[in-house]
Formats: sequence, structure tokens, C-alpha cells
Amino acid sequence: MANPVNITVFRWAGAWGPFRVSIPCGECSLTHDIIQDCIESELAGIEVDLDLRDWLSEWWKPLPKGGWHAPIVLVNGKIISQGLALNRGVLTQAVIEAAMSDHPMAGNHIFGKGGCPHCVRAKSYIAQAGLESRYYDVVKDTRALYEMLARVKPIIGPKTPVTVPQIWIEGRYVGGADALKDVLGLAEVEPNPDRGQCSLSPAR
Repeated sequence: MANPVNITVFRWAGAWGPFRVSIPCGECSLTHDIIQDCIESELAGIEVDLDLRDWLSEWWKPLPKGGWHAPIVLVNGKIISQGLALNRGVLTQAVIEAAMSDHPMAGNHIFGKGGCPHCVRAKSYIAQAGLESRYYDVVKDTRALYEMLARVKPIIGPKTPVTVPQIWIEGRYVGGADALKDVLGLAEVEPNPDRGQCSLSPAR
């Protein structure tokens, strides 16, 4: 069973010597509300353990990691935000990256986007092979985008640009539409000699 993703928040509250803060700052409250809403929406289905801490009472704990200005947000011990209200996209990406490292891919999946001819080809290859698959539009679905990046980057390397489609068959990474065609053993699409002609094309 996968471990839950830990989100720790150090908020401006607590006590240190004679100093006491009982009401968290506005940005700390906003950060907490953003996290709760993300857990219920973008992160639904991902097991998350939320740990709220009072920074004034434990200010030294996030300090070695570079955290000194509340609200401080950590995901699995890594600081993703501090000193201002949390950007929900940053949280969503960090949690999904952490979760995907613990959840291997299974089944058939295509990550693509609208208007992409290679994505259309990939879906047609899947249909031609008689396979069931799940399709994700990474432009419209933020969670799908971050899941694709989290799964692909460790395979192709952090500096290699990620294109679409990105495809998995029976849980195994395939790559793009051309690689899918090869894996499925499908025939080449017949070239159309009237397509792609220009003034520099050889005369027929």
C-alpha cells in the first residue's frame, strides 16, 4: 500500500518566550483553505496527510530546510512555498509528483491535447488494435498534465522537452504515436503524394 503524501504547514501562530500569537495571519489562513480545497478537487483520490504546525513554537524545525517566513509549506519534507499565500498549482504539482513516484502506471493511457494530429493517430491505432484505453487532455486537465510530467521526466530526462502524445500500454511506457504503431505491429499509413507539396518539391 502506498504511503500518503505529507503536507506540513508552519503558520504564524504559537508561542516563544513572552511572545504569543493565537490567531494565524491572513495568508496562513488562505494557505490552509487553498490546501483543503485542492485536496477535495485537484488531488481527490490521492491520500494526503495534512499536518498544521505553529511556527512560533517550532521555528527551528523548518530552518535547516531554508524555511523561515510563515506560512511555510512542505511536501514530503521539501519546501514548496513560504512567506505568501500558497499557489495551488505549485501544491498540486508537488503532491502529484510525490504520489506518482509511489504509484506505478497500469493499463493503457494516452496523454494528449486537442488539435494534435499525432494524438488523433495514437487514438486511431489503439482503436485499430481493439484495445481499451484512457485518454487525458493535458491542456484542459491540470492533474493530467502534472501526472504526465511526473511520469515522463524520469524516463526521458529533466532537460528533454515533453511533447504529446505520451503513451503507456499495459503499464509500460511506449512514447509517441510512431512508437505505438511499432509496438502494436500496425501497418504504415499509405503516403498521400498530393499532401505537403510546395514550390521546392520535385516535379512529378
